[in-house]
Amino acid sequence: MGYSLGLVIGNSRLHWAWFEDKIFKETWDTPHFTEGINSSKSLSKILPQKYQFIADSYPIPIYLASVVPTQTALWRNYPQIQPITLSDIPLLNTYDSLGIDRALSIYGAGETYNYPCLVVDSGTALTFTGVDKQKTLVGGAILPGLRSQFIGLHQQTAALPSVNIPSSLPPRWALDTEKAISSGITHTITAGIYSYINDWLEQFSDSSVIITGGDRKLIFQYLKSLYPQIIKVIIVDKNLVFQGMRSLYLL
Repeated sequence: MGYSLGLVIGNSRLHWAWFEDKIFKETWDTPHFTEGINSSKSLSKILPQKYQFIADSYPIPIYLASVVPTQTALWRNYPQIQPITLSDIPLLNTYDSLGIDRALSIYGAGETYNYPCLVVDSGTALTFTGVDKQKTLVGGAILPGLRSQFIGLHQQTAALPSVNIPSSLPPRWALDTEKAISSGITHTITAGIYSYINDWLEQFSDSSVIITGGDRKLIFQYLKSLYPQIIKVIIVDKNLVFQGMRSLYLL
């Protein structure tokens, strides 16, 4: 049996996927590392217990996509590392600074759900990435993500409180500061996402639309509350980037 790992190094966490005989099995997240990993045996110490024996017994290839250079450097001595670069991904019209996570996600979306496709990635940053039927990058947009907006507003102001992200869309008009913050951020983000999706579908009516990222479920619920008609065309998939890896290397 063949084993391999997918590893995406994000801005705040490490995202892992376990593959067996090219079949996607499981994902999990861990904090960033502080020390390098240089062998399968050292790798086994940080894997879930059920995979530790395998890593002790077999060299485990790791397909690595990273947006954090300091974390990438911790893997330079791991012998089975397979770094993924933008040039590895068969998309047209990409640009040098396009994030590898965005490229893998849109490629995974297209290979899984067909082209054209639009990916809304709701992580530390909220990103939109669209590709047409010929796998040509049409373009996208980037703004602070849902949690980043709540955290940033509190950290960058003297008087505004820290506010928890609401699990459902709050009333639009608020009569206290905390509720006003919840309303302002959630309603403007939701309206903005809807605007981008709607504009994309006007250009590509047969497109797949996929929401991914850590806040995907919240974003989906917000959209469902305000724009129930758009939900019919939206797919929620947390593993697009690993679908991209699988399509590149494991099929």
